[in-house]
Amino acid sequence: MKKILQYATALFMLSAIGCKKDYLETAPSNAISEQKIFEDVVKVYSTLDGANKELYAYGTGSSATSHDIFGQKGFDLANDLMGNDMVVHSQGYGWFNADYNYTEWSVATQNRQSDLAWYLYYDIVKQANTLIANIGNVATTAANKDIIKGQALGLRAYAYFYLINYFQQTYKGNETKLGVPLYISVSTDSKGRGTLKDVYKQIIADLTEAETLLNGKPRVSKVNVDVSVVQGLRARVALITEDWATAATYANKAKTSYTLMTSANYASTTAFSSINNPEWMWGSLIGAADATIYASFFSHIDIRTGGYAALGGQKKITKALYDQIPVGDVRKTVFKAPGTGVAPNVDYNQLKHQVPTAGSWSGDYLYMRAGELYLIEAEALAPQAKEAHARTTLETLIKTRYPAYSAASFSGTGLLNEILLQRRIELWGEGFSLMDIKRLNQGLSRPTGAGNHGAPSFDPGVYTTQPADPRFIMRIPQRELDNNANLTSADQNP
Repeated sequence: MKKILQYATALFMLSAIGCKKDYLETAPSNAISEQKIFEDVVKVYSTLDGANKELYAYGTGSSATSHDIFGQKGFDLANDLMGNDMVVHSQGYGWFNADYNYTEWSVATQNRQSDLAWYLYYDIVKQANTLIANIGNVATTAANKDIIKGQALGLRAYAYFYLINYFQQTYKGNETKLGVPLYISVSTDSKGRGTLKDVYKQIIADLTEAETLLNGKPRVSKVNVDVSVVQGLRARVALITEDWATAATYANKAKTSYTLMTSANYASTTAFSSINNPEWMWGSLIGAADATIYASFFSHIDIRTGGYAALGGQKKITKALYDQIPVGDVRKTVFKAPGTGVAPNVDYNQLKHQVPTAGSWSGDYLYMRAGELYLIEAEALAPQAKEAHARTTLETLIKTRYPAYSAASFSGTGLLNEILLQRRIELWGEGFSLMDIKRLNQGLSRPTGAGNHGAPSFDPGVYTTQPADPRFIMRIPQRELDNNANLTSADQNP
């Protein structure tokens, strides 16, 4: 029987994961055997740290030297570039332009985005599966076992959440469509594509168990998944499945112990690059030694690094969205005001995502913050005939950015539209754009004209689509089809 050779990763590299290597080796030089790992709880925690580091590693799964491969934030950037609200200034060096013009995700060959996403998330799944299967044998306290297993379950659910959203359309109305193979044990026997219903069922089961295991347990730092992160992930899942009551409940639970940024915090250079921000719930701590230089999120989005953003690849907000942010709202100040730009800090250039120190490459990566959970809660309350509560929740968030804000005049469809508008403004550049287009059953609708998409900025080629466009989903990697005995060419996405 063929195995899932493509991602049967040699386990648990305890050194930095950023170096490329042969992931099919059974005993790579910088790894230790499973037996040795599970003899010592310290080594098990180091293994868990290795899985967390994979979220920002350069080159994972690639045999190329591409500078668009740097873990989760690379895929977050692609998601936003495939949405309505982010503009590419010019051709630059070309990184991510194929995502922007909707030609990248339809390519199934090795070292391309679909192949690399499959590799990254399935490698996290494999590491999580091994931790879950073996943690019971480690000589340590019950609390330590709960923490390790709970974090592993959370990471597995997280990985499957992105896999199912990248390789199929949204959940609602597509429950019986084929998603991705579901592996919940250390076996490498190949499997066929599970349905969306099956994959989401497993995600929910993992998060439910993780919540129980992690409840009341401490974590070392925000680098690690804790109960609030698990609850936040549960809220994201419920939002996509339109389980409104669960989405609202879990969003509220998740955000309880976090403090929203003040206007001064929001406009600072550390707001979206420091894990110490009190609003951040989960992220990666990336010091100077771990920064991946040109192949990093900040290289591609912050002109102050001197990276690709400063070399023509500036990322800009559309005039259409910028004009909907009122004067007095701090969120308007994190974009270069029109008529004031001087290259490379051009009109509408983003100033939201910046490294703490100009000229440095080092900035932490954000995966979840409390502001998102306020928006999920508000959006999930509105369809439940709880509009007053939804307005209050929305106002609590937005008033910290714009003190004069009021949601009192909004109701019905108008209220939902206002929540979604505030979501686009608040979460700009954080990786939600395409996923929101999909879950809301919308087509792409990019505004054109001065300050928007197209000339004189880089031409994205694609401005509108129908809902559920095939280009919204990644192709199954060819090396998966070649090596998985339970998949054939008929399983390929359109």
